[in-house]
Amino acid sequence: MKRNYPVSFKKTAPFIHGLIFLLCSVSMHAQDFHLSQYDASPLFLNPSMTGMFDGKYRFHLHYRTQWASVSTKPFTTAGFAFDMPVKKLGIGIQVMNFRAGAGNYNELSALLSLSYDLASKTNMHHLAIGIQAGLIQKSVSGDKLVFGNQYDALNGGGFNTDLSSGEAFKSMNFVIPGVNAGLLYYFAKSNARLNPFLGFSAFNLTQPKQAFLGLDSPTPMRLYAHGGIKINVNERFQLLPKFIYMKQSDSKEITASLLVTYFLKDANTFLILGPSLRLNDAAILEAGIKIGGYTLRISYDFNTSPLKTVTYYKGGFEISLTYQAGKPKIIPAVNCPRL
Repeated sequence: MKRNYPVSFKKTAPFIHGLIFLLCSVSMHAQDFHLSQYDASPLFLNPSMTGMFDGKYRFHLHYRTQWASVSTKPFTTAGFAFDMPVKKLGIGIQVMNFRAGAGNYNELSALLSLSYDLASKTNMHHLAIGIQAGLIQKSVSGDKLVFGNQYDALNGGGFNTDLSSGEAFKSMNFVIPGVNAGLLYYFAKSNARLNPFLGFSAFNLTQPKQAFLGLDSPTPMRLYAHGGIKINVNERFQLLPKFIYMKQSDSKEITASLLVTYFLKDANTFLILGPSLRLNDAAILEAGIKIGGYTLRISYDFNTSPLKTVTYYKGGFEISLTYQAGKPKIIPAVNCPRL
């Protein structure tokens, strides 16, 4: 059955798209795109996780779509990453593309990652440091945006794009540098009952200036703290309580999760299931499967913010696929701080 949105929202939806564009481009209080499966894409979470796994190399694909229930052009995220360990080093590359709203706001980044693993003499305690650098291109189709002074009350209360927006775009397309860094501790004793990990990362370290409109505005740093503990209950069950805290300017985000992994020994397959809660924003359900070197994870965000009266609790769909080359482990007591 087709849902009817409130009339007031229908009339203001194009203006909301314009407002979102302004927040993305000129406000110091804007927030970067985020992922619900944040640890599925390790290079996006923390540069120090580059190459921190048991294997030869790793490919990762990621896709997310959000706000399809309230936008004619949903927010989308698509990404690709490749990384590999080289002795104590980790090297990798990540390409991410973000697109939002009717104005085709687009952000394309290409970043190189490098990490170094400092291990204790027993090879149980590890401290990894990482850095990431590259270029970020941002663009927008200014002619597709509408602004408040284009609202025409005389013609049924709609937006009239023939009216002047009154906005002078400085540039529709520009490139800025991206520099990020991270730190990660993890306990890697084989077959241990508990494997804790804790990481910190910082993005937009140089705070490059960006603007589509008149004034340059520095990109605020995005800070992460994330951690968890793998609990190897037995040869079949593994629990992974984890959290992430994000801060960017005045925006904050806290997500708590619990993933349960069940090992099908005869099929050499892992089943993954668990809930997450992003405070004041979304309840998330995730499911996945790991067969050999392939891991597929699917999740859905159920909107719990005040916008739920318009979205009818619909939020975002997300899917990720990872291939890790190398001999797969046959028990769930893996060492690295991710599945």
